Amino acid sequence: MDDNATCHRTLAVQDCLDSEGIQRLVWPARSPDLNPIENVWDALGRQVAGRNYPSTNKNTLIRALTEEWDKLPQQLLDNVVQCMVRRVECCITLHGGHIPY
Repeated sequence: MDDNATCHRTLAVQDCLDSEGIQRLVWPARSPDLNPIENVWDALGRQVAGRNYPSTNKNTLIRALTEEWDKLPQQLLDNVVQCMVRRVECCITLHGGHIPY
C-alpha cells in the first residue's frame, strides 16, 4: 500500500520496487484508509514507546519490536480483522467520504 507520502516516493524506494518487479497502483488523493494493519502498528508503537528502557540503536529497537509484537493480544488482532466488514460497508455508504472512527 502506497499512500503517496513523501517517504514512499523517494528514489531509493522506487529503485527497490523496480528491483523486485513491483508496480505501483494508482492511489487517489484523500482515499479512505482501510488498511487494518495501521491499527496494529499503532498499538505496537504505543507499547514500544511505553517501555522503561528506550531503544538506543537498531538492534535494541528490533528486539523491542519483536518482544512487544509477541505480547500483542490476540483479541486486538481479531477485532481489527472483524471490523473490516463494517468499515468497508461504511466506506461504500459514504461513497468514499470521511469515516468517523
